[in-house]
Amino acid sequence: MLKTPHGQKRPTDKREREKALIERRQQKAARRQDAKDRKATTGSDRADGDPDIAHIKLGPQPPADWQTDDS
Repeated sequence: MLKTPHGQKRPTDKREREKALIERRQQKAARRQDAKDRKATTGSDRADGDPDIAHIKLGPQPPADWQTDDS
């Protein structure tokens, strides 16, 4: 960044900086939209595919076998 003899910045520097900010915001918005689209298309596949949590139901869980008192 070049400065004028009196230490002031050129007006074109500000425009370049603003253009860069706008471009970064657009790229970020595009990345967010891509992630949102990917999540929407693959989100339902993950819930059914994991055998470790397939048996878990929402809400209060019944006590495990070792927690019941069968004396």
